[in-house]
Amino acid sequence: MREKVIKILEDVRADIDFNNLDKKLMDDEMLDSFDIISIVGEFNEAFGVDISVDDLLPENFNTPEAMVKLIVKLQQE
Repeated sequence: MREKVIKILEDVRADIDFNNLDKKLMDDEMLDSFDIISIVGEFNEAFGVDISVDDLLPENFNTPEAMVKLIVKLQQE
């Protein structure tokens, strides 16, 4: 799943190396609100989840691992 998340992230922002992050994507303003909207749409479609407004917290999008954790949690609900 992590590989698929990385692929989606790279499709949205090819200029960021998501495999070797040393910063927080949201806290360090590497992703903007338009990026998040695109990512959420792709995740919803690719993983069959429904990421709600309540899930749009920086800690859920700061790292690819946090995004995987969010997706797994939503798939189990």
